[in-house]
Amino acid sequence: MTRAHLPGILAMAAIVVASNILVQFLYGQWLTWGAFTYPLAFLVTDVMNRVYGAAAARRVVLVGFVVGLICSLIGTQIMGEFGPLVTLRIALGSGIAFLTAQLLDVAIFSALREGRWWRAPLASTLIGSTVDTALFFTIAFSASLVFLEPTNDVSWAGEVLPILGFGPAAPLWVSLAVADWGVKLSLALLALIPFHVITARLSPAH
Repeated sequence: MTRAHLPGILAMAAIVVASNILVQFLYGQWLTWGAFTYPLAFLVTDVMNRVYGAAAARRVVLVGFVVGLICSLIGTQIMGEFGPLVTLRIALGSGIAFLTAQLLDVAIFSALREGRWWRAPLASTLIGSTVDTALFFTIAFSASLVFLEPTNDVSWAGEVLPILGFGPAAPLWVSLAVADWGVKLSLALLALIPFHVITARLSPAH
């Protein structure tokens, strides 16, 4: 770890902390404000990978994972209207999803780094975001995993409703996951612009 990696470390830590705070505030019916900040973690990972390599990117991911664990531990001690702000299932889902998706992002980016400049960040972020969403919402809210935390009542997430209010019927948590996934995919496309600008400025050739 070098001083050059510090901006990436600080950026990842700031994104994780901000997302853990903003996830407490709703945006519309299906999203929280955290849905708009968390995907930036993939941008940080991809910039680090392009400029400093996969090893540096993995170190930044591990920092983000540790910061996320600390946020989750703090959240378990803060009581909200319906209990702790962070339950065991949310903590597990968040940690497993983050680490798995980010390390997958690093691996895919590394495999595609020699192609067109946009291919590696786009493919790695799209696949990583999809895995992240699937893992988090399934672990945190699926009725099939209630054994993970039997005392945590997530029956509200299992209420069967049309997906996003107009699609086929499915548990509520599926709508939440689809909305979250849509934001991540949109931001993956938009993030290509800052990715290109930042990596051009930070690359040794520049």
